[in-house]
Amino acid sequence: MEIPYTLTARPDTGLYNGKLGIWLFLASEVMLFGALFTSYLFMRLGAEDGTWPAHVLSIPLGLTNTLILIISSITMVYAWVALKERKFNQYRLFLGITIVCGLVFLSIKGIEYKTKYDHWGFKIKEESIGKYQDALNKIDAQVVPIPTQHVYEVTGDREWKEETADTYVFTPIKNFHPVGYKAPEGTDVAGGEEQTFTLNKADIEYAGNFLPAYGTYFAIYFTVTGLHALHIIGGIVVMTYFLTIGSSLYKRNPEQLSNRIEVTGIFWHFVDLVWITVFPILYLT
Repeated sequence: MEIPYTLTARPDTGLYNGKLGIWLFLASEVMLFGALFTSYLFMRLGAEDGTWPAHVLSIPLGLTNTLILIISSITMVYAWVALKERKFNQYRLFLGITIVCGLVFLSIKGIEYKTKYDHWGFKIKEESIGKYQDALNKIDAQVVPIPTQHVYEVTGDREWKEETADTYVFTPIKNFHPVGYKAPEGTDVAGGEEQTFTLNKADIEYAGNFLPAYGTYFAIYFTVTGLHALHIIGGIVVMTYFLTIGSSLYKRNPEQLSNRIEVTGIFWHFVDLVWITVFPILYLT
């Protein structure tokens, strides 16, 4: 039995089956990501002054990933055009480049996730900050007052661990700093045991790495970027299939393969567009 409108457009919609299906699917995707972005904006606008993290993500890495996905969208179009012109080798080249771009994106995102495990933050009670001021100045820690919560938030890139039931121990990591970090002139921030200090749990409200449990911002960050990464993985899997096993369809029906690549490209462009929305919302605000 031959399924109608797999190659030609339906008279009622002007789209063939695959293109109609992908647009219906993307409609649900718009509602999914739209709900997440809207929730983020409402929580961001409703947050009390000083409670919302700022500039904790690497803008250079985020911008690099944005450029990579834009390039991948271009090569995806070239792959489809090559199929329409029956240039099979060019099709495989451009589709392969698109896959590589997706893998590079995931690698950079993995580096960003790793930094969240390496960074930490803790909130010292307002009445206890004086005990640790000298130690915090010595390691050049970032200290931000949050008056509404009566705490001082301290963030950094040093190792920390639970030493006893009553204390935390923080040790600067040797030669490890965030991307773009520049040590203040005359300040020793190389790290080492001489800069280790102990913090009593009774003096803090919360301590932890920059993971979802740390706060609403990081919970949203990992949810949105993790969901987006799953879409990237899905796109890579589909493109890899059409680059290898699925490419045999070219010999039987090149136009049908062209349609499938077009549908895959529409999905990939949507994934790219989502990231172009994620970048300014999460990285630049």
